[in-house]
Amino acid sequence: MNGVILVTGGAGYIGSHACKALRLAGYTPVTYDNMVYGHDWAVKWGPLETADILDAAALDRVFARYKPEAVLHFAAFAYVGESVADPQKYYHNNVTGTLSLLAAMRRHACSRIVFSSTCATYGTPDVLPLTEDHPQRPINPYGHSKLMIEQILRDFDAAYGVKHAALRYFNAAGADPDGDIGEDHDPETHLIPLVIHAAQGRRSRVEIFGTDYDTKDGTCVRDYIHVTDLAAAHIDALRCLENGGGSVVCNLGTGNGFTVREVIGMVERVSGKKVPAFEGPRRPGDPHALYANAAKAVARLGWKPRYDNLEAIVETAWRWHESRKG
Repeated sequence: MNGVILVTGGAGYIGSHACKALRLAGYTPVTYDNMVYGHDWAVKWGPLETADILDAAALDRVFARYKPEAVLHFAAFAYVGESVADPQKYYHNNVTGTLSLLAAMRRHACSRIVFSSTCATYGTPDVLPLTEDHPQRPINPYGHSKLMIEQILRDFDAAYGVKHAALRYFNAAGADPDGDIGEDHDPETHLIPLVIHAAQGRRSRVEIFGTDYDTKDGTCVRDYIHVTDLAAAHIDALRCLENGGGSVVCNLGTGNGFTVREVIGMVERVSGKKVPAFEGPRRPGDPHALYANAAKAVARLGWKPRYDNLEAIVETAWRWHESRKG
């Protein structure tokens, strides 16, 4: 049996899948979540500590009780539009909260952290596919908050020897293939569940934001990565740090881009149902395309995605949302 891993935000979508992956890999995941967006039903593979990363006393209590050997850090607010409307909330929770967590790690001699970063740190791409050395120019406070944390991690490595893996996700999608857990946001903003909800009749339609982009069908292109593959990358990153590897930054994506219309078509194919769609104007700040070059994660972490096609991603998501009906 491997050691204890503290998983901040472990009751959320990606964090809960990471907890399952940790348990299957022989670790004991301890979920630390304020439950603002987390779910009790998603915590199945280890204890739950309900507390906030801004609460230093609670962090000290949990570190002293469980003595984690490393941290997987998912806890963050992640609604782009809300970050524009209320940047104070995002900088306080995401940046100050991470500083609080890192300070607790130092107090308890925990020197390894795997951080949930984002392709939103790149902003509008100059070239595609995006590599890790692409300029980082976020276009919203959410992306800025994640970029600030990446800089903080570099400084904590240089000054205190706290090693990190910063994993820049592209579009997390899908659900646990066993059906144990899946995606359930309120409000929901991710495309695949929105399209599925429209197919199920849970919403009247899905809106397509912009149909005049320079893409194959005029709609935005995004890189969808299965949440189970994201979780596996965290285990790979953790082991890389355990084995003495230096701090690393990696993209996590498939390198394949799919348009909004292709996603809608795939949901229709998998579900056998017609998806009502409404064509609306572009949203400000939406790049026409975002997809990853993830060769560094493959080379440095030994990561091998299993679900590298859109159909497999949509199938697992469809099964999950069907199981939640009623």
